[in-house]
Amino acid sequence: MVYETSYGTGQKAFSPDLNRGNWEKPTDYIFACLGLALKLDVFDTTYYTTHDMGIMHSFMGQFSSSGFISAFRLSPFFKGMGYVSVFLTLSMLIYYSIYAALPLFFIIHSFRPTLPWSCEGLTSWFNTTSGRSTICNVSISGEYSEFKNNSGYKIIHVPSTLFFMDHFDSMRERLNPDINDDYELSWHLVGLFALVWAVIAFIFYTFSEPAKFGKFIRYMVIGTLILLLMCFVRFLFLPGGLSWLGEYIAPKPRDWAMGTVSSFLIATQAFGAGWGGVITLSSFNRFKTNIMSYSWIISFGQIFIFIMFGMVSFMLEQYFKGLVEDFDKTYVNNIWQMLLGSASALSTTGWPNLWTFIYYTTLLMAAVISITTQIFTVLQSLFDEFDELRVRKQKVTFSLIGGLAVCSVFFCTNHGIDYFIDFTIDGLISHSVLHLLLLMVILWIYGRKRFQRDVEFMLGQPFASWKIYMLRFIAPIFSVICMLSGIGLSILNLTFFSKIILVTCIILVWLPILAIPGYGFYNVSQSTGTFCDRFKRTCRPTDWYPVEMDYRQKYEEAVGTTETHQLFEVIEDVN
Repeated sequence: MVYETSYGTGQKAFSPDLNRGNWEKPTDYIFACLGLALKLDVFDTTYYTTHDMGIMHSFMGQFSSSGFISAFRLSPFFKGMGYVSVFLTLSMLIYYSIYAALPLFFIIHSFRPTLPWSCEGLTSWFNTTSGRSTICNVSISGEYSEFKNNSGYKIIHVPSTLFFMDHFDSMRERLNPDINDDYELSWHLVGLFALVWAVIAFIFYTFSEPAKFGKFIRYMVIGTLILLLMCFVRFLFLPGGLSWLGEYIAPKPRDWAMGTVSSFLIATQAFGAGWGGVITLSSFNRFKTNIMSYSWIISFGQIFIFIMFGMVSFMLEQYFKGLVEDFDKTYVNNIWQMLLGSASALSTTGWPNLWTFIYYTTLLMAAVISITTQIFTVLQSLFDEFDELRVRKQKVTFSLIGGLAVCSVFFCTNHGIDYFIDFTIDGLISHSVLHLLLLMVILWIYGRKRFQRDVEFMLGQPFASWKIYMLRFIAPIFSVICMLSGIGLSILNLTFFSKIILVTCIILVWLPILAIPGYGFYNVSQSTGTFCDRFKRTCRPTDWYPVEMDYRQKYEEAVGTTETHQLFEVIEDVN
């Protein structure tokens, strides 16, 4: 036997689901992975780490035909990484529905004859005696209030941001609620959230099977990219022309530094909110699907999406800079620029209602793609790991969606709106740790030779040794930089915010990380023999083989029966 079975090890036997299905078309995997990039508002990345790490994720899923829990048959001691990934994904899904609710908010109001966040519509709801100046004052008269913040900057507000915040009494006069303010629920947001989750439930009622879901994602991604290109072209003609182009092409040293850090973060986040999305998505590939070439396409496709979104964001920033004469001494309070501020920019264009509808439809579709893809990967991972859930797929699916919908109500409150971005920042630490551990598990514990052997058996082509070197020694540096950046941002948030953020950090970062060794030692305790032998046994691959019988037999014949583990060789027979 070329692999160790779960019998006698104290571990649960793997029961493959031979009816789990595959993508209708091989390219559906590409579109599903491109959809993961639609959750990021960033502007640049490098393809080296993204491409090679993508091979590792795709290898685990495609070779094992299972999601990101069961795929850790590769090294059962670290199976807790799969459960942590499920937890992180669910945590993201609870707050991420706001990225769908806010575009829906602007889409609904875009049907009004006069946009309420335009300079013409501002007077119908804005309190002009509040002492707050907006970009409309600057655009029309060039004058603005002398009100300053603690740093001495003159503050200019964006009408579309004020219009959204006006739905909370506690945020009507100040955009950020005070820590001591009571929790205030916005029923407008509750209705929008309910509509978003109803749409998500309908999608899974209609497209729950992999073939149907892949087809749905395929057309959604294509439609979103077409709309994104249309928006990009339209934003090129915002006031200011192409004056921003030189600054974008030749950034300042400070911008280079910030861009480099962003690139590392992108390389980590591009695999899904919970880190394991690509593993599950690739598990629906046919065994011989050429993930080598697909990974290149996916990497450059994601880079294209990052750049498009990044340049749209950059053009918006330049637009607001162009509205004030002395930007260094004037602060344009344009929080959540892509989601909120862009509506005011679009109100100055021709056919503002149409372009507002198109732009926010693009963001809504991107959010729906991200939410549905992540739910799909979580569900499939649970079904792969717990065969008793397979007979109750529909009940499990809608129970999960309903639970997420109920939990997301917190982000319909004033404090939820203010704090939701901190969940993303705290998650950076966990994601970076997971990537570091993945590199260690595949290339050091399972072993680079075994990894290269399995890839060559699956694809019929070798995985170059120089790529292995990059992944073993260079990629960890990127993960460490991401982890340190996440820790730094988390500490900064703890300095300015309440104890709620500290509790959130503990729940989303440190407890999940501790669960990884905790689950590993639980596996050790279930085995027999000395501690050293049990530890080695739980680190070795268990039931690690292709699911399809033909490939499984060929794999046994190709590998042989004499190979021992690269790092943890155990001589005695395991009963």
